[in-house]
Amino acid sequence: MRKFIAAAAALLTGAAASPSYDVLIRGGEIYDGTGAGPLRGDVGVKGDRIVCVGSCPAGAAKKTIDAAGQAVSPGFINMLSWSNDSLIADGRGLSELKQGVTLEVMGEGSSMGPWSAAQKADDLRRQGDIKYDVTWTTLDEYLRHLEARGVSLNVASFVGAETVRVNVLGEDDVDPTPEQLARMRTLVVQAMEDGAMGVGTSLIYASGNYAETDELVALTTEAGRCGGMYISHMRSEGNRLLEAIDELIEISRRSGAPAEIYHLKASGQANWGKLDQAIAKVEAARGQGLRITADMYTYPAGSTGLDAAMPVWVQAGGVEKWIERLKDPATRAKVKAEMLADGTSWENLMRHAGPEGTLLVGFKNPKLKPLTGKTLAQVAKDRGVSPQDAAIDLVIEDGSRVQVVYFLMSEENVARQTTLPWMSFGSDAEAQAPEGPFLLSSTHPRAYGNFVRVLAKYVRDEKRLTLADAVRKLSGQPAHNLGLRERGLLKPGYFADVVVFDPAKVQDHATFEKPQQLATGVNYVVVNGQLALEDGEATKARPGRVVRGRGWKGWPDGGCRAKASDWSW
Repeated sequence: MRKFIAAAAALLTGAAASPSYDVLIRGGEIYDGTGAGPLRGDVGVKGDRIVCVGSCPAGAAKKTIDAAGQAVSPGFINMLSWSNDSLIADGRGLSELKQGVTLEVMGEGSSMGPWSAAQKADDLRRQGDIKYDVTWTTLDEYLRHLEARGVSLNVASFVGAETVRVNVLGEDDVDPTPEQLARMRTLVVQAMEDGAMGVGTSLIYASGNYAETDELVALTTEAGRCGGMYISHMRSEGNRLLEAIDELIEISRRSGAPAEIYHLKASGQANWGKLDQAIAKVEAARGQGLRITADMYTYPAGSTGLDAAMPVWVQAGGVEKWIERLKDPATRAKVKAEMLADGTSWENLMRHAGPEGTLLVGFKNPKLKPLTGKTLAQVAKDRGVSPQDAAIDLVIEDGSRVQVVYFLMSEENVARQTTLPWMSFGSDAEAQAPEGPFLLSSTHPRAYGNFVRVLAKYVRDEKRLTLADAVRKLSGQPAHNLGLRERGLLKPGYFADVVVFDPAKVQDHATFEKPQQLATGVNYVVVNGQLALEDGEATKARPGRVVRGRGWKGWPDGGCRAKASDWSW
């Protein structure tokens, strides 16, 4: 009997000593992601969930974080990530993790599935500094591949309309037959039921540019009835910005799906004054009951390739055929003439930025990497050729689109856009680290500073936003737009994606001259209840998971419905 009593006492003692929390964040200024706050108090985490916010019952904790004088918020959501390759190379996602990002949302136009055998072969052949095997076919298989490898951040994706198009039609400028369009629609439904967030487009580039509005409406209709949205790098952000917004609104209206504008901007000085009209169009559509939103990055320059300096017709069939055509003297002459012309039907970013405002940041060819950090104007002068000839030669020599930075936007427009109530944020860059394969090329500072820049520049320094509203735009609002389940807020029962940062010290350091500099001032990042960043340093934990959309068949009420209006938006 004495042995039994002793054993029972030991069990009771052990139970009393067992922690009530896995992580307890004490005494912080809580911003819950709704736009309210701050509330001084605690956040308790048990397993992968938040169990209390504000006043937490007394109890032991495996890990206690003293957050006095610091802000505590939901993890930030990157609405436009290009971490497709980079998270394969380095699952930490360090440049984003150090900024408090806990969810990477990919899929601008192209996605990592569904891929045909030809698409897999193209991807393997066209890889740049980061090399990897393609072991997946569907988008869901790719995301689960990342999760299985181990990532610090959660991952999600739209299904790319261009990817679906190329899967069925190849990379040529052709229109689908009714049968082909039906196959494309089926691929969208499959991706949605696997958990895609919706359909993403990128309409200034080949092959996405070849899709006409009716085709996009058809694909978005499938996404809408599967609980997803339409999100688009529109057909123009410059000379035809207003017409492009009209098309996005039309696609939303006809499909019934919400729509979001990727990286809203007015590109080119001649177009800076169009921002008022662009905002008015969005707000008029919202006033009519359409769910139109936007995201942005917080810099006056964008980054893409030299393909955005050349007509899309010459790029039909893929990069290899594009380069082959550029080697033909007659075609080259025609391309150069269009590159110099005003009022072209395609988006000419170099025309807006100028050769002096076109910064070279990424090459595949090792022989060209010494040109990294030079402007196109400098290279053209050094070679004794025109900027147009230099651009064409670089594409041919590199065997790629060549990554560049284009200086296109007004600083004041960028600042004004941060205050729009329907605006969220996306880096339009990959999560990386200032080491390893990432040092083989340069990048845009948005990869290292986009989200912290909101907090440092636009909240603390310029006071354009309150901290509560900025946190809402970085967390709760994008989660709501995406229809995420139990993410985006500090709320009991929600997944524990939590950030602790010092509002007085948080700072971006990346510049266009030296972009690969990590942000500071974010001290702790909890992902699904585990510390991924502790005392400002990445841990060995890889708690990131695949986050799936509302149409995922794994949900008890998942799967597609008859029409978009059958969902509650």
